Amino acid sequence: MPELPEVETVVRGLREVLPGQRVEAVENVDARVVGKEIVGVRRHGKFIGLVFGDGLLLVHLGMTGQLTLSEGTGKFTRARLMLSGGVLRFDDIRKFGRMYWDTDWPERGPDPLEMSTAEFVERAKGRRARVKALLLDQRFLRGVGNIYADESLFRAGLHPLAVAARVSRKRLAGLHGALVEVLEEAIRAGGSSISDYVDARGERGSFQERHQVYGKAGKACPRCGAELKRMLVAQRGTTYCGGCQGR
Repeated sequence: MPELPEVETVVRGLREVLPGQRVEAVENVDARVVGKEIVGVRRHGKFIGLVFGDGLLLVHLGMTGQLTLSEGTGKFTRARLMLSGGVLRFDDIRKFGRMYWDTDWPERGPDPLEMSTAEFVERAKGRRARVKALLLDQRFLRGVGNIYADESLFRAGLHPLAVAARVSRKRLAGLHGALVEVLEEAIRAGGSSISDYVDARGERGSFQERHQVYGKAGKACPRCGAELKRMLVAQRGTTYCGGCQGR
């Protein structure tokens, strides 16, 4: 599923082209946008928002969604916006993505790239959830998913099952630093193209080549050489190193 870095990459690509364009016609999109001008493109967690003067066209890519500047249609094209300067196309193989009109952003927690370390630590210290589950909780923090939770916890040397309230402030600060570092590196690499993800121009990201633990259960830990383990946390497959990541 596209997470914060992938969505941010798509948004940056769309932002170069869409503002100032007018929606001339639509297919399988709320007709309220027809005739309106796009004034901006923003990210809100894992949501992409096309901003109009009186509302938002929100897009959630689901697991396999692609939002590209592309003429024509494909086998899995679900919606299109015909613009004054081109076509915006939404494709989705598994149909879990959404595109809908709203007047406000979905209610979510703060963005990890916008919050201070002190705020992160204070919010985490009051929670008795496991740190992996906490990172995935969109009410606590918006935009982080399985890939970047695993990668950040490994980089911070923190076990996925550690209880947030019991983790020292120093280690929680280290986790926030690792999370921001991983997310920013992933954005610079254009995101992780593990399955169907591509950016606004249909190009794949490359951060998957730098994953240290995600999806690598059974392989050697890049830090200590021990075999990476896998378990379920918050119903999500979780890869970690039992030697490098302590509670």
